[in-house]
Amino acid sequence: MNYREEVIKAMAMLARDKRPIFIGQSVRYSGHAMFNTLEEAKVPMRKRIELPVFEETQLGMSTGLALEGYIPVSIYPRMDFLIIAMNQLVNHLDKIEQMSCKRFTPKVIIRTMVGSKAPLDGGPQHTQDYYKALRLMLTNIDIVKLIKAEEIITAYRKALGSERSTILIEMADLY
Repeated sequence: MNYREEVIKAMAMLARDKRPIFIGQSVRYSGHAMFNTLEEAKVPMRKRIELPVFEETQLGMSTGLALEGYIPVSIYPRMDFLIIAMNQLVNHLDKIEQMSCKRFTPKVIIRTMVGSKAPLDGGPQHTQDYYKALRLMLTNIDIVKLIKAEEIITAYRKALGSERSTILIEMADLY
């Protein structure tokens, strides 16, 4: 069982459901390994929204799309880039159910990756793992670190079926 192949199968599974929409940088145009998984999974272009580099706005848009019934698969190609969206993540997506007295329960699937350090080290802005920090900050979002190929499809299927938002952390070194 190959890690990358399982990610591709998971993306194909998400794409078959009518609700997910893939949003982020390099989802329509090549730019990182996550784009390649969408291409190989044959995710239709009509289900992809390409965005510029504005991570906080991306997560705000993802929350808004979720409030309209979509399941945004919000793609942050490096976990370091998700840090820029922390206000939207910690103060909005994670707390909106409490703030609205359970009237709003948006579900976003956040797909991110811990960058590879080999064969080239991307440096500290592209290779950090904030899994433990996110676990301490978020109370209403599931966080899953994908360490083994055999857990990938199950984790994405669970995220799709869950009532809660989920962050799925892929490991570039395992691609």
